[in-house]
Amino acid sequence: MAPGVSNEKKTDDEQSSKENFIHLCNPHLEKMKEDFLYHFALGTGTHDFPTLFGDVKFVCVGGSPSRMKAFIAYIAEELGLGGPDCDYPNICAGTDRYAMYKVGPVLSVSVSASLNQHGMGIPSISIMLHELIKLLYHAKCSNITIIRIGTSGGIGLEPGSVVITRQSVDATFKPQFEQVVLGKTVIRSTNLDEQLAKELMQCSKEINQFNTVIGNTMCTLDFYEGQGRLDGAICLYNEEEKLQYLKEAYDSGVRNIEMESSVFAAMCNLSGVKAAVVCVTLLNRLEGDQISSSHDVLLEYQQRPQKLVGYFIKKSLGKV
Repeated sequence: MAPGVSNEKKTDDEQSSKENFIHLCNPHLEKMKEDFLYHFALGTGTHDFPTLFGDVKFVCVGGSPSRMKAFIAYIAEELGLGGPDCDYPNICAGTDRYAMYKVGPVLSVSVSASLNQHGMGIPSISIMLHELIKLLYHAKCSNITIIRIGTSGGIGLEPGSVVITRQSVDATFKPQFEQVVLGKTVIRSTNLDEQLAKELMQCSKEINQFNTVIGNTMCTLDFYEGQGRLDGAICLYNEEEKLQYLKEAYDSGVRNIEMESSVFAAMCNLSGVKAAVVCVTLLNRLEGDQISSSHDVLLEYQQRPQKLVGYFIKKSLGKV
């Protein structure tokens, strides 16, 4: 192994507990009298986390506050916990960083606070996940399932197809997340829960409303050059090179591209949490770079991961 590079894995014992609690990989937290989650505007000294969040079993995270608020309203109706006129206040209203909504055992978190904004990329979701995982730990939650729902660019799939991620891979198609910690490169696994992916796939077959596949998801650091687009402000490669790269990605098992899944998978792995990524594809990148579908079509596409995950939650709770 190269100097300054380390691999971090969880042991089988840590992953096989029947009552699976959150595992924090930080001994320093035990020494703190109070933990203030700055970006959520929530603290253990000011809020009763077990009372507020102790019943949570499912957490869904996404980029758009409006989408995540719509999801919590949708799942409330599906579970019989709310009607169309119900309002769901933002639990993180004291901050302009993130938004959070809750109904029953379901928590919905967006990687942005403004309804007109959309959080994107590894830094945004990484900060949120650090505080979300600590929140679930302080709330003494157990047997948690965290699912990222969102949009993506497809490779070799019809627009509107839903991809359940097998592995998140980097831009060289390796299933790993690299981060520099104290000047050293740390490599973390980006595998996701295989059984959970199969259960989600079975749910899609049961609702039978749209094409769904299990495949690898490429997580990039950029929307334009990093994803081989030709329409950015800077592009120093040609269309033939772009298509060759995307076909190599397809041949390696990649079926869609987004910008959050790698750190999401890595952090959930280290925390002992079952996790999945479910994203709809808005276009086929082998056929172009710009989204041409109408607003109404795109809106329906964006509801597909919500429908799938909503059905999965209902089925898990025995309400199907």
